[in-house]
Amino acid sequence: MSIPAAVEELAQRLGPRLSRAQSDRDLHGRSETHFAPMPPDAVAYPETTTEVAEIVAICARHGCPVIGWGTGTALEGHALATRGGVTVDFSRMDKVLELRAEDMLAVVQPGITREALNTELRATGLFFPVDPGANASLGGMAATRASGTTAVRYGTMRQNVLALEAVLADGTVIRTGTRAPKSSAGYDLTALFVGSEGTLGLITELTLRLHGQPEAVAAAVCAFPAMAPAVEAVIATIQSGIPMARIEFIDAASADAFNRASGTALPECPHLLVEFHGSESAVAEQSERFGEIVADLGGADFRWATKAEDRTALWKMRHGAFYAHKALRPKAAPLVTDVCVPISRLAEAVEETAADIAASGIPGPILGHVGDGNFHATLLPLRGDAAEFAIAKELAARMADRALRLGGTVTGEHGIGMGKLGYMAAEHGDAWAVMGRIKRALDPDGLMNPGKLVPGN
Repeated sequence: MSIPAAVEELAQRLGPRLSRAQSDRDLHGRSETHFAPMPPDAVAYPETTTEVAEIVAICARHGCPVIGWGTGTALEGHALATRGGVTVDFSRMDKVLELRAEDMLAVVQPGITREALNTELRATGLFFPVDPGANASLGGMAATRASGTTAVRYGTMRQNVLALEAVLADGTVIRTGTRAPKSSAGYDLTALFVGSEGTLGLITELTLRLHGQPEAVAAAVCAFPAMAPAVEAVIATIQSGIPMARIEFIDAASADAFNRASGTALPECPHLLVEFHGSESAVAEQSERFGEIVADLGGADFRWATKAEDRTALWKMRHGAFYAHKALRPKAAPLVTDVCVPISRLAEAVEETAADIAASGIPGPILGHVGDGNFHATLLPLRGDAAEFAIAKELAARMADRALRLGGTVTGEHGIGMGKLGYMAAEHGDAWAVMGRIKRALDPDGLMNPGKLVPGN
């Protein structure tokens, strides 16, 4: 391995678009959560797939690790340079390459963010629905198989990526999938790369499924006297077949955090935040049916947001949850974790988790995209307090163990990165070793985002 030789050759090839500045390296060596900084040796800023292929080929010749970078919003240390190397920042590859409204698809570069894409789509009557909260890059969202608030209606990145282009560990460029709505032609390599977290190659182009903008949209927030009836309302709503566009849960601590951060006046108790999409009559019917469920379970303080600006404010508040939670304990080093369980076990999972956190003495607000069984905890141990951090790690481990016991997964959307490697054997058994064999087949030298996702990486 000769990282310096790789960096020097890349500097000759890319000129000023290969940065060795300490500030740039530090920026690409940080995480949103508790992980220690791990800066790369250099940061490359390619503008084309050809340049990405050249960067990877140069690194392969010198045995230099390569790490992809979108916007840096991942929460499990996905983009940290665990062994040094070169970070490939896709911010200059941020174009919509083709829009085919008649086929309801768009071809984009990986650096474009979801908000920027939807701005481009405003005049078409179409939109891209996957909404993880952060204004993440679509390449990063594909690499982590992101989902978010709208997944209960529109699915995750897995359902919304039709095809992609990727650069493999030796610099080979491949294309997977087609523009057809479905295919039975061989292995589904698109699905393999969606969620691979940069360990198999770098995604350089995406063909995305678009959806029609709904005729009518209505959103609401409603309060519940306790956590149990709020979660029961979610279960009843999903099992009754109401086609929710969003159904989000927040606990009392989250309501308090939102009030402080956004100036709202939510009662300090559990809430559901919901949204309905469809025709005027469909939205009215869905809203009425949901209102009946809420009333039966003791929900109150029902507030509707039918104006676009009110809905925007509601979801902006929800998307700012991580920073609102951090502000509850400014000296904390957040450990953010998520799990996902079958909807029938959701109440059990949330209630046991809440009891664990309450008994721990560490703040840990809970919220989540509970319509598909996915919820999050922002655990807030004091920075530098080893005892509190150990307690937080134990709480996260108990959440993961509980999810597996209930037939779920240790992460519904955050991904594995380096933070959840320790749970993979328990969830996948021998299948985890198969993932490792796939990794070694495509990246025998272990250069693509080492230290993440798979065994022995």
